[in-house]
Amino acid sequence: MSRFQQGGFQSIPPVIKNLLIVNVLVWIAQIIFINQGFPLEEYGALQSFGSGNFKAWQLITYMFMHSAVDSTGIVFSHILFNMFTLWMFGSILENVWGGKRFLTFYMICGVIAGVAQLFLQQDFGYAVGASGAIMGIMAAYVYLFPNTEMYIMFIPIPIKAKYVIPGFMMLDLFGAFAPRSGDNVAHWAHLGGAFAGLVLVIFWNKKNKRNFY
Repeated sequence: MSRFQQGGFQSIPPVIKNLLIVNVLVWIAQIIFINQGFPLEEYGALQSFGSGNFKAWQLITYMFMHSAVDSTGIVFSHILFNMFTLWMFGSILENVWGGKRFLTFYMICGVIAGVAQLFLQQDFGYAVGASGAIMGIMAAYVYLFPNTEMYIMFIPIPIKAKYVIPGFMMLDLFGAFAPRSGDNVAHWAHLGGAFAGLVLVIFWNKKNKRNFY
């Protein structure tokens, strides 16, 4: 958990609130429809080119879907982690930028994350999740607020964001180039979203340079 100084958690800004609602409603719909034998993932998830089922709209819809059901039952972890991270970092950026710019940023990062996944990992079945867009948010956050102190589970001392967030990105980079058997993480989508977020925030803040110190 982070120790934020730029706004806290007193209120959830409107775009974040609506993104949370939409993602949860879609996740519930996925559970309902798959139990009826009509998996929404066949239409809304990002399908690889190799599957022959790719459609352009999936670059938008995939980022509002999450892992919903597996062989053990309902999957909670994917959407819980993504929505918590969206709330934690995205709320700060929306408060700084305003809703319109934040939503534009979020959607661009999500689409570019999907494009990266399509072209850099040819055969991945399908991908779902807001993680690519959220990695873009995290990249922008660490650029704007590099010295925010964060508390990481099992580490008793605060660590600055400029060390924690790039560390997560390095794990994705390692996972992308050295995938493990059974790894179902869309590492290239994460990296594509992070790259898009960093480029956008640098472009938007080119007259307001930030120092990593």
